[in-house]
Amino acid sequence: MYLADETATVDFGRLLGQALMANMVVFLRGELGAGKTTLVRGVVGALGHSGAVKSPTYTLVEPYEFADVTVYHFDLYRLADPEELEYIGIRDYFGPNGISLIEWDERGAGMLPAPDIIIELQRSDEGRDVTMLPCSDKGRQVVDRLQERV
Repeated sequence: MYLADETATVDFGRLLGQALMANMVVFLRGELGAGKTTLVRGVVGALGHSGAVKSPTYTLVEPYEFADVTVYHFDLYRLADPEELEYIGIRDYFGPNGISLIEWDERGAGMLPAPDIIIELQRSDEGRDVTMLPCSDKGRQVVDRLQERV
């Protein structure tokens, strides 16, 4: 799927946010500036967040709390060793009422649960190409719903 610009990326994130279910893990992949955080802005916007959304590059995780679910936006870019995730209590973030959106998941290898969906963003012309890979039954349901809507 092709997203022409930042607005299209946010709009796709909104659709994703409407389709995601609690207790899901989504890996967001792509080079620096590919639009991963822009996509997260759409996801949390769909759930009711109206403030700024910034990449948690230095804090590793930014929670967004809503009535029924908490979205955890992880950015593991600056992580030197996956074991560092133990210091932030990584296992506590993957509970039944959470949705985890994880940038740079490969830097947390061995410490993260398996993803339900892998979304890859790749710059193309002025926009981005998006590839979605479902990795669980719930992930397949979400990807199927998204493909019906876009």
